[in-house]
Amino acid sequence: MLVIRHDEVRDILHGAEDAVLDLVRDTYREHDAGETVVPHSTFLRFPGESANRIIGLPAFVGGDQPVAGIKWVASFPGNLGKGLPRASATIVLNSMDTGRPVAFMEGAQISAARTAASAAVAARTLTGPDPVRSIAVIGCGLINLEVLRFLPDVTELTLFDLSRERAEEFGERARALLPGLGVRVAATAAEAVAAAGVVSLATTAVEPHLTLDGARPGTVVLHLSLRDLTPETVLAARNVVDDVDHVLRERTSPHLAEQATGDRAFVHATLGGLLRGTATLPGGDSPIIFSPFGLGALDLALARYVFQQAVARGSGLAVEAFQQPA
Repeated sequence: MLVIRHDEVRDILHGAEDAVLDLVRDTYREHDAGETVVPHSTFLRFPGESANRIIGLPAFVGGDQPVAGIKWVASFPGNLGKGLPRASATIVLNSMDTGRPVAFMEGAQISAARTAASAAVAARTLTGPDPVRSIAVIGCGLINLEVLRFLPDVTELTLFDLSRERAEEFGERARALLPGLGVRVAATAAEAVAAAGVVSLATTAVEPHLTLDGARPGTVVLHLSLRDLTPETVLAARNVVDDVDHVLRERTSPHLAEQATGDRAFVHATLGGLLRGTATLPGGDSPIIFSPFGLGALDLALARYVFQQAVARGSGLAVEAFQQPA
């Protein structure tokens, strides 16, 4: 079994943005074509706590190089106050011949990269042919910084975070990532929503707190944290998801909208369907909300890429984890 550590994953993903974007697009298409198996995520929660959780995402991705495995990702928002990342993760890949684990790798960077790349693919798909030049970011953490990494044409950035200090620090990191970037810190989330045609939400919110009042016509909202928008806001928008059955659960904003109406008619398309041309969005000036629950198939596809690159480079630590045949 190959153990692939944090620094090795980082080195493999560094500079591989185009490859990751292509991989994410292809995996969404495969999912729409029925070439993946993605069981519902398993949520491990703890008595007396509403914020902390650990999630298991098993998946299978078919094609020429099929892969199966699981991501085990912990979200502990209190880590931010300790100077630690909110999320940590590991990924196990299993052999399709024997079922034995062939790789065990640090997964937080893979998780962040696939989340950000999926947001970038959605932004590019939903905004039309022109590059995304202006974006507003609500929630100044790792995920939104990664989103910027996959949208290199952005020249104007508006920020909002409950901590202005964190927003200003984020702005400095964003300028280092995208030289020449214009950065402005908004006083309120509503001000940020109105500032750009693309809005990325990646917060630690557990209950809806935000509307899109004041948003520009046709604003594309990357609702990565899933619980920011009120059900009424979701129902008034054009809605795109990664998988309908997955996103309409666990009290996400779309799930609350379903509970309020009793049906799913407000979900208009999946991203894979739009990419394959099997789905379309209605016209109009209402906002477009992309709500990705986060498919384990994306994690597994990207982990497969990392594993293959590690083998090709001779990186990682090979360990004898199982008894060998006599």
